[in-house]
Amino acid sequence: MSSQSETPEFTEWQQIVTLFRQASADGKDELLLRLLLTPDERESLIARVNIFHELLNGERSQRKISELLGVGVATITRGSNELKHHDEDIRHWLSAFLQEQSKG
Repeated sequence: MSSQSETPEFTEWQQIVTLFRQASADGKDELLLRLLLTPDERESLIARVNIFHELLNGERSQRKISELLGVGVATITRGSNELKHHDEDIRHWLSAFLQEQSKG
C-alpha cells in the first residue's frame, strides 16, 4: 500500500543540488539537465553563463553584452546584481573557472 504525502517530495534547493551531485557521480548529469530543462531553458542557461563571463571579464559595457548575446539589458543587469551578492573570492573563482573552461 502506498502512502500519499500532502506535500511534494522535493521542496528544498539543497535536494536539487544533491540530485545533480549524484547524477554527476553516476555520469548522468547531462541526461538530468536535458530531462529537467526545455531547449529554451538550456539556451537561457547558456546566455546566463556568457553574461557572467562577459561581466567578470569587464571588457564590454552591459549594452555591448546585450547586443553580443541577443538578450535585454535588464537581463544583463540581473546577472550583474546577482554577482554583487557574492564576495570577491567567489567572483574571482567564477571568473577563473569560466576563463579556463572557455579555453577548452
